[in-house]
Amino acid sequence: MKLILGMLHRDLLIAWRSRGDLLVALCFFVVVASLFPFGIGADAARLHMIGAGVIWVAALLASLLALPRLFAQDFESGVLEQLLLSPEPPVLWVVAKILAHWLGTGLPVVVITPLLGLMYQLEPGAIGILTATLALGTPALSLLGAIGAALTLGLRGGGSLLALLVLPLCVPILIFGAGAVDAWASGLTVQGHLALLGGLSLGCLALAPLACVAALRLACE
Repeated sequence: MKLILGMLHRDLLIAWRSRGDLLVALCFFVVVASLFPFGIGADAARLHMIGAGVIWVAALLASLLALPRLFAQDFESGVLEQLLLSPEPPVLWVVAKILAHWLGTGLPVVVITPLLGLMYQLEPGAIGILTATLALGTPALSLLGAIGAALTLGLRGGGSLLALLVLPLCVPILIFGAGAVDAWASGLTVQGHLALLGGLSLGCLALAPLACVAALRLACE
């Protein structure tokens, strides 16, 4: 726990010093989600139909923007190699780095989502469900994205390859996230969608750090 907290504090401090990158990702999320109501008009029925899906896609793209720097700075400075050679379990500090990424990108998205939901004229219940799905699903986006960031570390054009690797893996998360709001609007239960999102995040938490460690070892060899 001391190692996780120390690495988390370090990465959050680095993120704060380069907070311009995080602001770019957050502004990108807000701009993308805000453009659709202007593009399709003020038809309430149409906004209700696409609102959850648009916000989820914007959250995914915003998460992708911040992923390339997840391991890149430590890789270029040689810190990553030293961390892999240290006696501490590498899974612990990988989890801390992924958590720092989610706190810098996923958590602000969850906080801002209720305001964006008002732009799509969503009802308070739908906004609450959408916010809950993002809180449960965005950790899985960060965990899956971390695998892509580790696999493409040090490669030329790694950003484009990262998107190609991560986007297909995130399709189930988008389906259950947006589907929960549609189910609520239809009067159906949403517990299944929320449970699946939570299960996906827990499953990714169990497997993604191990995959990241293996990919990082290959990148440093």
